[in-house]
Amino acid sequence: MPDPMNTDEERGVREVKSAARTVELLEVLAERGDRPARLQELAAELQVPRSSMYALLQTLISRGWVRTDMTGSLYGIGIHALLTGTSYLDSDPRVRAVRPYLDEASEALGETIHMGRLDGGDVAYLATRESHEYLRTISRVGRRLPAHAGALGKALLAERPDSTLPEGPYTPATPNTHTDRDALAADLEETRTRGYSIDREEGVLGIIGFGFALRYDTPAQDAISCSVPVPRLTPAHESQIIRVMREIRTKIEATTPGGAGAPHWR
Repeated sequence: MPDPMNTDEERGVREVKSAARTVELLEVLAERGDRPARLQELAAELQVPRSSMYALLQTLISRGWVRTDMTGSLYGIGIHALLTGTSYLDSDPRVRAVRPYLDEASEALGETIHMGRLDGGDVAYLATRESHEYLRTISRVGRRLPAHAGALGKALLAERPDSTLPEGPYTPATPNTHTDRDALAADLEETRTRGYSIDREEGVLGIIGFGFALRYDTPAQDAISCSVPVPRLTPAHESQIIRVMREIRTKIEATTPGGAGAPHWR
């Protein structure tokens, strides 16, 4: 969730409108995925004149941040966004430290293992080890899921007081997603009691997830999870998942980089 005590206004920094507009445009294009946008759509969504939007698009196209089709009428996110995102993952010491343990968990369990980070009301997927039993056609790395709708997000929300939860109603990802604040709060209280979250087909139908917050930050910003297809989840396998993931969490928290000389990102 956003930190209300850490806004630009309270730090006395005035937002640069042109920079903000550029970022907003890139975020809109990124959210559309494989659905390219037209000039009028972008101008209307960001509430800027067509001429200004066109000039901004052409600037970003020339620098590789936006791409366009042969007709020049459709726009999508450019390759430089990928290169920058890859640089973020490669430069983050915590992602680098966690990756080997994701491999260890994946090998021990034969299931898909994720690492995610809380970003506002969403969780961004930073690393994934796919199960050989059920391969996804699209990697989740770099994608986002509302925090209330998955194991990673619920594990992280449970590290925070319920007073920080939005009022709702929340957007459902599946028919099983909590859309009511009280229902989500009750789920988070159960998460605190047991020490890990359970996503019962709330983010993706047919998948149950188990989420474990990594407490090297207070409150935790990162979490790991194990995702299992419903038919594969027997009581014995669930017990194995919980045991292995708890062990992996302990190892990660004991070896996470930090201390003298390490930047503390916000």
